[in-house]
Amino acid sequence: MARTARKSASGRKPARKAASKHGARKTSTRKTTARKSSARKTTTARKRAGSGARKSTRKWSGRVTATSDALDLEHDVFKKGSPTAIARSLKRSAEHSHRRKSDPYRSAMSMLVFYINRAGRNLTAARKRKLEAAKGELRRAFGREPG
Repeated sequence: MARTARKSASGRKPARKAASKHGARKTSTRKTTARKSSARKTTTARKRAGSGARKSTRKWSGRVTATSDALDLEHDVFKKGSPTAIARSLKRSAEHSHRRKSDPYRSAMSMLVFYINRAGRNLTAARKRKLEAAKGELRRAFGREPG
């Protein structure tokens, strides 16, 4: 005996009932289209898209500069006019700080490099040149000139 599928008035097969231990359930015969993977946002992309998630962690480098155990820095030390003044201030801070963990030269240089790296593309070319020159001045101030 051959079974023939019955068609409804619209020309489609009726929905089948699937048997389960909790009772019969209807399943749809409608086809779903596959989504493009590029259209879906990942969890990370959704987190970045919202402005609320980023505001609390945006300026972490300022907090590190202020509260870390690296150095007790003079206020606005990196905004000084000359590389020599920046180096002198960093040297003074490193030698007088009770919060540093390493030797003064290493602490001063790492704080200067940290600032340069964290400021990144927000630094103007002239400002970056001054800060890079301050690294050389800091080496000279501590007698660590490569030779």
